[in-house]
Amino acid sequence: MKSNELLLDAFGRIREIVEATLNGIDDDTLIRRPSGNGNSIAWLIWHLSRGEDAQVASAAGLAEVWTSQGFAGRFGLPLPERDTGYGHSSDEVDAVRAPGDLLLEYYDAVHRQTVDVLNNLGDDDLDRVVDTRWDPPVTFGVRLVSIVADCLQHAGQAAYARGLKGGVHA
Repeated sequence: MKSNELLLDAFGRIREIVEATLNGIDDDTLIRRPSGNGNSIAWLIWHLSRGEDAQVASAAGLAEVWTSQGFAGRFGLPLPERDTGYGHSSDEVDAVRAPGDLLLEYYDAVHRQTVDVLNNLGDDDLDRVVDTRWDPPVTFGVRLVSIVADCLQHAGQAAYARGLKGGVHA
């Protein structure tokens, strides 16, 4: 198996969890915050999508799907356009509201861009330094693994939140 094939599989698993979590979900479940102050499913899916979008685009030298494909305007969130959710306050988490179909459409567009990047990725590309703010500097390979880990955590949190009492709809 080639490195990019392994990464394609990992990112594909994120996509499967996102789709299963959003399938048939109602708006009340999307914005419900576990224990009243946990992150909502809408916020979690939006945040993981923004994180993957911003980080893959930056590392690959591409425009973010969020802005280049008009999702920032379609979501119309009362947040700065470049916001990814990192460090959000409780009020900012509450501000992230969107229907499940729009959340999935955005994640799918992000996923397509990630797949395009990965399809053209060679093993030598994984050693390219993409962030010198860290010691040691971050390579493209390390960044991709970090994105997978973060997105899988948030996708799992969203799936768990959906499964809480009142979250499953047949």
